[in-house]
This record gives sequence, C-alpha cells and structure tokens, in this order.
Amino acid sequence: MHKSYQSILPCQSRILQKRWDLRYYEEHRQKVKEAKSMVDTSAPKTYVHLHLKLKKLQLEEERLATIERDNRILLEKMSLIMRTKGRVDNRNDYEYKSLNKEKRQRELLRVTRENQEILRRILAREPEYNHLKWEQEWEENEAFIDNISRFPRDWWELEQKEKELQRLQTAEAKANRSRPASRKNKKKDNKAEEENEEGENTEEEQNKKEDENKKEDENKEEEKESEEREEKEAEPVTE
Repeated sequence: MHKSYQSILPCQSRILQKRWDLRYYEEHRQKVKEAKSMVDTSAPKTYVHLHLKLKKLQLEEERLATIERDNRILLEKMSLIMRTKGRVDNRNDYEYKSLNKEKRQRELLRVTRENQEILRRILAREPEYNHLKWEQEWEENEAFIDNISRFPRDWWELEQKEKELQRLQTAEAKANRSRPASRKNKKKDNKAEEENEEGENTEEEQNKKEDENKKEDENKEEEKESEEREEKEAEPVTE
C-alpha cells in the first residue's frame, strides 16, 4: 500500500514518509481535541437563593394560614347559627341626623331666589335692537339698489332661463326637422305654446316692474312725510 502513497513533498522512502505524515496528522487531531476554547460557553453559575425564595414561601404560608383561620372562625359562627336561632339582630332604629342640614337648606333657598331674580331681570329686559326697523331699512336699501343698478335683480337667473328656453327650442326644431311632413300641425301648436309662454313671462316682468315702481313711489312719499315731520319738530314753539 505504501507504494501507492502520493506524498506532497519529494521523498526517498514512501513508507517512511507515509508513517511520518500519519503520525503528524494524529498529533494534530489530538491537539485539536485537547484545545481549550477562548470564549467561555458554559452555563452560568446558579445560586440557590435566586431559585428558591424562602421569604416568598414564608409569606405565602402566612397568608394561607390567615385565610384558613378566618374560614374556620366563619364556619364555627355558621354552625352556631344553624344549631341555634342565632344572636343576630338586623334591626337598626337609629335615625341619621345631619349637623348642617339647616345651613344647606338656607343656602339652597338663597341660590334659588338669586336664580329667580336673574331670570326675572332677563325676561323683563327689552331688546336693544328692533328687528322690524331693520327689515324696513333693508327693504328701503333694496329699493335704492334697484334704482341705481344697471341690471335687474336676479338677472343671472333670468339669463339662464332664457338660455335654457333657447336650447329647448333648438332641440325641438332639430327633432321636428327629422319628423315626417304629416306633423307640421304639431309644430305650429308647439310654436303657439312657446309664444304664449313668452307672453306670460313678459307680463310677469311688467307686473314686477310695476310693483317696483309702486314701492319706489311709496318710499318717496314716506321720505317726504318724515322730512316734513322733522321740519315741524325743528321749528321753535311760540307761546
């Protein structure tokens, strides 16, 4: 077998080289087995007082002993009650009496009287602002705004309504063009209805304008009357 051994280094005797290599390898393996680790990976040292807590066990035993003693006393009382009629009287004729009951009642009456007085003053107080006067002034301002405005009130909505009517008219015209000639009478009826609606709209606008003019005249008359009253009040009184 030594003849087939292939040595790494050149040698004269293969058998001796094989023996030496095996011996070196065994010594190396023995050193590896006997080598000590540089890091201590062993389990830490255990202390008895950390695992076996005698004080805790003592407290637990005392607590259990106290519970056992209380249970025994309660059992003796219950057995005594079962054997006899018992010596427990649950009647209590004591009436609870408060030392400051009258003072609290007087305080409650005082607070109640003050609250009632505050409520009476609030209800009797007249308002500082007159909402009727505000409403009248707002109507006068609206009339002034209508007089000086370039466009009528809600002109945007009226314009939108007119655009909507025009759109409907164009849609109906397109639909009528696509229909056969036998439906010409219906077209005429539709046109007549549209004309009637336009006439009604114009009449409503005229009525609105007339109402606005009436309001303006009434406002002017009221202004004149107020001016006359102010002039009369400003005139000196001669005896």
